[in-house]
Amino acid sequence: MGHKVDTRAIGLDAGLSFMRWLTGAENLHYGLWDGLPVAAENLGAAQAAYTEKLFSYLPQGPLRILDIGGGAGETARKLIALGHDLEIVVPSPFLASRCRQNAPEARVHQCMFEDFPGAGGFDLCLFSESFQYIPHELALKEAFGLLKPGGKVLIADCFRSEHYRGVQRSQTVGGGHRLSAMRETLATLGLTVEAEEDITESVAPSIDLEQGLFNVIGHAVCRVDEELKVKRRKTRWALAFAIRRMMSERRLFRLNERLNEQKRTAEVFCHFNRYMIFRLSK
Repeated sequence: MGHKVDTRAIGLDAGLSFMRWLTGAENLHYGLWDGLPVAAENLGAAQAAYTEKLFSYLPQGPLRILDIGGGAGETARKLIALGHDLEIVVPSPFLASRCRQNAPEARVHQCMFEDFPGAGGFDLCLFSESFQYIPHELALKEAFGLLKPGGKVLIADCFRSEHYRGVQRSQTVGGGHRLSAMRETLATLGLTVEAEEDITESVAPSIDLEQGLFNVIGHAVCRVDEELKVKRRKTRWALAFAIRRMMSERRLFRLNERLNEQKRTAEVFCHFNRYMIFRLSK
């Protein structure tokens, strides 16, 4: 019996390889586009500006940091270079292997954050575009339980704006918890917002750049399909059959939207999302 094709791992591998080729680093996060023309050649600079903005919210160091959902380890590598001690929690086996490669000095825990086996005692828990994937009240309780007295939680991520209510997910872009619910939870848990910043408009051009790349890929796929339809009908049928065996109709529909339509725009992102940076204490 065959195993299911891990399309997510394939996508991550391909995405990281492309980003490494384009920017020299394995970053998949947003860029900060203030003062930069929105073009592929500026993506590396925009992502570096985002990292600089994020690091400006770090407490005085050196720090013992838990990087929760640490991606491919690029952020951890830069933090280590600044003299910080890093542990990374990441559930994906593929990303865990990239973390070990990119940040060999860090201790990598391949597990869900809820299953983190460490004893705590951290100066900082960092969520850089990973907070949205964990129930927010659980994430905050777990994170503050792992801090030493006076420790901080730093969050940089998308949140849903008030416009998201009652809208189908397929009509929006981005993701995250509702910002209003996040603020209610902060108050309920008695947490102090030491600093916050809304950088939505500065990161939103990343959406247009990403959509442009997908449309280029979509154009190439359509051209190949047109040629096969005329000259290699049996080959086209076999490829279509194989793809439908690997992907559900829902996934195929969403993939077609990504490749051939332009519903994901910076304007839509700004309407339905707020990209926030929070530094919290207890």
